[in-house]
Amino acid sequence: MNYKLVIRSLGVILLIEAAAMAPSLLVSLLTGDGQWAALVWSMALLCATGFPAWRLSRPEENNLRAREGFLTVALAWILMSFFGALPFVFSGMIPSLTDAFFETVSGFTTTGATVLTVFEGQPKGIMFWRSFTHWVGGMGVLVLSLIFLPKISGRTSHLVRAESPGPTLSKIVPKMSDTAKILYLVYTVLTLLQFVCLLLTGLSPYDAAIHALGTAGTGGFSNYGGSVGEMNNPAAEAVITVFMLVFSVNLALYFRIIRGEWREAIRSEELRWFLCIVAAVMLLVTLSIWPEYGNFFTALRHGSFQVASIVSTSGFATADFNLWTPVAKILLLLLMFCGACVGSTGGGLKISRVAMLVKYARREVRHVFQPRKVQVIRFEGKGVDDALLSQTAIYFFVYMAITLLGALLVSLEGSFDLETNLTAAITCANNVGPGFGAVGPMGNFSGYSMFSKLVLSMLMLAGRLEFYPILVLFSPVIWRKN
Repeated sequence: MNYKLVIRSLGVILLIEAAAMAPSLLVSLLTGDGQWAALVWSMALLCATGFPAWRLSRPEENNLRAREGFLTVALAWILMSFFGALPFVFSGMIPSLTDAFFETVSGFTTTGATVLTVFEGQPKGIMFWRSFTHWVGGMGVLVLSLIFLPKISGRTSHLVRAESPGPTLSKIVPKMSDTAKILYLVYTVLTLLQFVCLLLTGLSPYDAAIHALGTAGTGGFSNYGGSVGEMNNPAAEAVITVFMLVFSVNLALYFRIIRGEWREAIRSEELRWFLCIVAAVMLLVTLSIWPEYGNFFTALRHGSFQVASIVSTSGFATADFNLWTPVAKILLLLLMFCGACVGSTGGGLKISRVAMLVKYARREVRHVFQPRKVQVIRFEGKGVDDALLSQTAIYFFVYMAITLLGALLVSLEGSFDLETNLTAAITCANNVGPGFGAVGPMGNFSGYSMFSKLVLSMLMLAGRLEFYPILVLFSPVIWRKN
């Protein structure tokens, strides 16, 4: 294990996090919220920790292997969440370090689960940092760090593989650092485009920025206790609905469209699965809640927004879907598991995995009746080998086992019912945000104990990093020198 390389990489990442607080400091100064010192002290501590780690750790070799990559990613996200919690604590907005850590983990993992109970009157600079964690975590700070990290002779794909959600993340240009630059450029342009569109709907620059950052990172933090619905702005809801779906799609497809390869982009099988699932569930949810609203278009407005919010794992809300029909709630629960596309900022299982699992199950059922027939599973126009199918099935088992274990652990305190505890674990593991019951769209996670909040924080981290980087922390093999 090349510990010096890991420490040096972590130092760079902490320095990047310090720089990421600068926009929030600017907002604090411009709005005069009086909490600029909380951000300055946090940035100072980040620099005081990150700079020595970067400068004093001189690895004998810059060879980043898989072990170093997974360990760097796991430790980076934990450290980022700890230091990212400091502005909340220093400002007094969230005095408890455990609560602040939960809020920051929720931000960086783009979950959107919150412990806040009061939103009005909070310092705008700190609230901006809260939403900016979504934007930073959406694409992944390790992907961003590839632009700034010193040249590493090993495979930087280990960093990307460990942090990026989905079965694969292919390069769109030969160098991984150039791929990172292109993806962040696409990400930034789309964020700015949504910001402008929200301004045109009548939102203030501050509200537009908060919700653009939350949508881009598919996180869902709002500066309103009633989320997007409290603004009562149908035009803004429509813009957010569209962009939640936009950010649910593989960002590399937009680069292909820019390069003129739009035919290849729209032929993406995962994209077709995604659009079909979204369209079908939007229609079913709308029909299910139509009698409750008494108007088809009102039902369509709330149904389509909530479907886009859940499938993208954004977690914004315009209505309390806790009160919807059982059919609508079950459909939304299934969407929590599906998630968005590979290469997007969304969470969940990912549509590509869902598609492969469905095809795998269908093949095995057919094999019972036609045991001698050779049936090849194809995805994105290519044959999928059994090794990848087995990996996908194993991942699904690990994913379900850890999610259920998390639900069991938070149930130990006995404060909430089964619906609340189970959906709290599901929504955290899938980085969605709201669940059902006490943690529904109009509720929060403040009622959980310190232990349960730490369990849910680990679930959010595990879900965002797709479990394996967090699991390796508990493996003795990863800590051995050789």
